[in-house]
Amino acid sequence: MAIRVYKPTSAGRRNASVNLHVEVTRTEPYKPLLRPLPKKGGRNNTGKIMVRGRGGGAKRRYRAIDFRRSDRDGIAGKVIGIEYDPNRTCHIALIRYSDGVHRYIISPKGLADGDTVMSGQEAGVEPKAGNCLPLRYIPTGMSVHCVELNPGRGGQICRSAGVSARLTNRDERYATLVLPSGEIRRVSVACRAVVGEVGNHDHQNRRIGKAGINRHKGRRPKVRGIAMSHDAHPLGGGEGRSKGGRAPVSKSGVPSKGGPTRDKNKASQRMILRRRKSKRYGQLK
Repeated sequence: MAIRVYKPTSAGRRNASVNLHVEVTRTEPYKPLLRPLPKKGGRNNTGKIMVRGRGGGAKRRYRAIDFRRSDRDGIAGKVIGIEYDPNRTCHIALIRYSDGVHRYIISPKGLADGDTVMSGQEAGVEPKAGNCLPLRYIPTGMSVHCVELNPGRGGQICRSAGVSARLTNRDERYATLVLPSGEIRRVSVACRAVVGEVGNHDHQNRRIGKAGINRHKGRRPKVRGIAMSHDAHPLGGGEGRSKGGRAPVSKSGVPSKGGPTRDKNKASQRMILRRRKSKRYGQLK
């Protein structure tokens, strides 16, 4: 079992569960692919706090992930380890190619040590988990992840733990994908994708259990807006408890729930055949 629940020896342990990361086979990262990851504390380049509740947390180093894999076409790569990545929900796989180059990729479900992965058109002969190739060579009906939005830009869609998109249709120019959110989108057949579904599916079943775990992630406590004074927050002030008489907003007055945040003039809007499903408003048009 990938998720373990311990005996309630304390208040925090009572409501917490632990992901055992059973897919992980390598404990030490590959040092040449590590990069520094300085903390910003939610501040911009002028030192102003733009996101509240950020700070502290465990020190991390970034793992350089190869989201393109275009320069590895036709070169066989061997999986030499599955690693935990503190910067993302999924696991990553360390690949050693036949020419001696090492790269990190998103680890798909079912990938194990010793497996071989390929990139490019040659990978379409036997489309198995971990192979990266353009959508024009992937059979319809298959699950894919790490999908490009623009050819050569690198995988941008379906990179979280346990997710995948389904390739349902394809014509000369575009392929149709059903995304995990329910959105149906067209993508150029020249865009690359990786066959299979992202691993570490049990990540969503883990329960945090206590505030200390969130502090390790760099999440600090937040004060509710209605508990502040009227000069500190738009929802603050008033005699006694008050809802504020307005929709939930941030400290700067920006709607925090359900506000319009999508650019209607975005060029990629025309590629969406059906918007994602919303539990609150039904299917968005």
